[in-house]
Amino acid sequence: MLSTKHEIERMLDPHSRAVRMRALFREKFGGEPELWARAPGRVDLMGSHTDYNLGYVLTLPISRDTWIAARATSDASVRVHSMNFDSDDCFALPVAGQSAGWGNYVRGVAATLSQEGFPVSGCELIIQSTVPVESGLSSSAALECALATAFAGLFGWSLSPERKALLCLQAECDFVGVRCGILDQYSSCLGRQGCALLLDCRDLSTRAVRIAAGIQVVICNTMTRRRLVTGEYAQRRAECEQGAAAMGVSALRELTLDELEARAHELPAQVLKRCRFIIAESVRATELALALESGDRASVARLCRDSFAGARDLYEICSDSMLAMMDAMLGAPGVIGARQAGAGFGGCMVALVETDSVEQFSRAVREAYASSTGVAAEVYAVDAAEGAQLFEGNSL
Repeated sequence: MLSTKHEIERMLDPHSRAVRMRALFREKFGGEPELWARAPGRVDLMGSHTDYNLGYVLTLPISRDTWIAARATSDASVRVHSMNFDSDDCFALPVAGQSAGWGNYVRGVAATLSQEGFPVSGCELIIQSTVPVESGLSSSAALECALATAFAGLFGWSLSPERKALLCLQAECDFVGVRCGILDQYSSCLGRQGCALLLDCRDLSTRAVRIAAGIQVVICNTMTRRRLVTGEYAQRRAECEQGAAAMGVSALRELTLDELEARAHELPAQVLKRCRFIIAESVRATELALALESGDRASVARLCRDSFAGARDLYEICSDSMLAMMDAMLGAPGVIGARQAGAGFGGCMVALVETDSVEQFSRAVREAYASSTGVAAEVYAVDAAEGAQLFEGNSL
């Protein structure tokens, strides 16, 4: 199992990563992989929980990703090994049932694609990921989108990135049972190297956003895991839907803050808080896109500050570890802005940092967080990455 920091760092080197995956493929299955697929994780720079409310999200597909080495077989079984969990799964096609843990995502993608007219046949797969699990960087979407890309390559059918994202979302919602929005899968499939993406979750259009020179995205992992299959995420979504229904709209995207406040007396206090956060957060996503393009650091700081305050006080998705990490990030040299990432409830957070201060920032955050919590945080810079694709892994 890839568990130590040293082992994970080794896998960040593409050549070492490919060599280890090929060796394990030969050990598990004999011979060489037929093709390779990859898909990135993502960090939302702004737009927590806005996707299922059909609002805007500013997302960054990141240079931490999931790789799959694959080969088709002549039978009707899928045999798969995860290097991260050092475990195997095997199931017959068509998919008859669920499994526990990571294997459920493989089954879900295979079942969903087949049901939608994209047949999956027997194959062998080795999976390895540098996206930390249950941390808010979309490890599940990276796995789903890499799987769909590998299956398409193996079995000779094509999918547009948009269609692939929607089918992977369907697999996670309907098969795995996590009723999430489109953000994760769309980010993983439509990523553009060097660009953040401003995603309109209502019409699924995107705009490439180039971050101004001198600003670096840095991930700060609290090392506390969060699981979306638990009730808090579903409760937030239900409260938003309750608010939208009371306001007579299909989604909170259709409301302005002024319209909400004019009828605030019609909503329960907790539902009102959720709605206030979502409507403001969607607006902040569009504003942060402009601020990052222009390098307006004062606006970046203000927008990130307001987002975190809303996540803490209105949406109530902040844990003690997140509060400690926020203090560590804001106290570190070179920080421009910092906020929550993903769904909250733990996991990773994100900072925008002056490029020439990244090393000092990272060291200060690790020291401050360890001092306040006793936990060793992971802090690392990420770049914008290309979306899900096949690549020449055997040549690495």
